[in-house]
Amino acid sequence: MSIEVRPAIEFDDVATLVGPKNPTSNVCFCLSYRIGNKENVALKGPARTDRVRELCHQDPPPGVIAYLDDEPIGWAALHPRRETSFVRNRLIPQVDDLDVWSLWCFRVRPGYRKQGISHALIEGAVAYARERRAPAIEGYPVDNGGAKVNLTMAYVGTRSLFENAGFTKASDTGSVLDGFPRVLMRLDLTDTTKLPKKT
Repeated sequence: MSIEVRPAIEFDDVATLVGPKNPTSNVCFCLSYRIGNKENVALKGPARTDRVRELCHQDPPPGVIAYLDDEPIGWAALHPRRETSFVRNRLIPQVDDLDVWSLWCFRVRPGYRKQGISHALIEGAVAYARERRAPAIEGYPVDNGGAKVNLTMAYVGTRSLFENAGFTKASDTGSVLDGFPRVLMRLDLTDTTKLPKKT
C-alpha cells in the first residue's frame, strides 16, 4: 500500500475526513484548536464551511492529508503553534520560545484503520514542517502505557505513536483525556541526522 501525504489544500477532501455528517452542525472540522474558542462556538452551518474553505487556501494550510490512489483516507491537523489556541492553553505548557509547529489531531477513515495510516500521517507532517523550515514540531498525545483508548478520544494520538516517529517527551501537561494524562512530545527539526536517507 503506497500512501502519499500532501498539504490539506483541497476543501472537499478535508470535509470528507473531518467534516460533520450534518452540514448545518457547528462541530468538528478540526477547528477547536485551530481558531479561538469564541469564533469556534459562533461558527455554524455554511459560515463554518466557508471558514474551513478559507483556511485551506491559506499558507500554510490547516494540516496534511494521507491519500491512497488519490482517495483521502487520513487527516492530521498541523500548524504553527503561535497561530493556534495552544498559544493560550493553560494546561499544555510552552516549553521554550522556538516557533514550534503543533500536531494535534489524527483521523483515519473507517476501513483504513490499523494499517499504519497514523504513522504515515505523522511522518508526512514532520516532512512538511521541516520543508517549511519549522525548527521543531510537537504533539500532545495521551500517555496510555499501552492501554486501550476510547476511539473518540484517540484523535490526539498516543505517546508510542510519537516515539516511533522519533519524538521525545519534553514536558508533562495538565491535560487529561479518557483518564490518561497527556504529555508534550517534541522533535527537533534542525538535527540533520534525522533527515531521511537518500537512496
